Amino acid sequence: MEYSIQEVAEMTGVSTRTLRYYDEIGLLKPLYTNDSGYRYYGEEELNRLQQILFYKERGIRLQCILEILDKEEFDILGALYEHLFELQNQKIRIEKLILTVNKTIDSLEGRKKMSNAEKFEAFKQKQIQENEEKYGTEIRQKYGEDSVRESNAKMMRMTEEEYKKFQKSETRIKEKLQAAVRSHADPSGEIGEEITELHKNWISMTWGQYRPEAHKGLAEMYVKDERFLEYYDEEVSGCAEFLKAAVLYWAK
Repeated sequence: MEYSIQEVAEMTGVSTRTLRYYDEIGLLKPLYTNDSGYRYYGEEELNRLQQILFYKERGIRLQCILEILDKEEFDILGALYEHLFELQNQKIRIEKLILTVNKTIDSLEGRKKMSNAEKFEAFKQKQIQENEEKYGTEIRQKYGEDSVRESNAKMMRMTEEEYKKFQKSETRIKEKLQAAVRSHADPSGEIGEEITELHKNWISMTWGQYRPEAHKGLAEMYVKDERFLEYYDEEVSGCAEFLKAAVLYWAK
């Protein structure tokens, strides 16, 4: 069965303008375009659009979605199981956050006292949630589901003191990077070695096992992925590139 662009828009809630844009960037080509210029879509195109919407819902950029869907080994059934797994995990995380918020309300209104450990649990859960929404798919593709699950579990096991140390280390790395870039330091110099060691210790707080090659791959992703690049270069441009160069030189 074939559907006009208007019918697809009404069926999916995706505007005709967006569908035309997807065509322009090669993300979703219509089955064919008639002599009058109207686009028509078949079942295969609708299945692809469904995948696009699933990935968009998970916060994946359009360019990344295009790369994922155009891979020769792309498996639509496997992708659906991946989406289901992500949604189930997200449901669990949200339910835990709701439970913590309710406990906090009860505590503030004097109905039930909330322990510091319970309050702290919400912050760790929020951190995992934000990481999943921003980088979940890319990290899984690069390191695998088991590595991500192990990393999340390790964070959830952190004590309050360990989590504060984790946050302070993250801040210190950014401050060191900014100072290094401002002073035009050499990534292969002493400051580059120090930053690499700081970053190694920081990621090791959540990684199951440190591997230099994985560290280097992560540093390269910081430059290639706009979201990581924006995070590191938020205040001083060039921080992500400095970190990548330092890690590639010093990680052993």
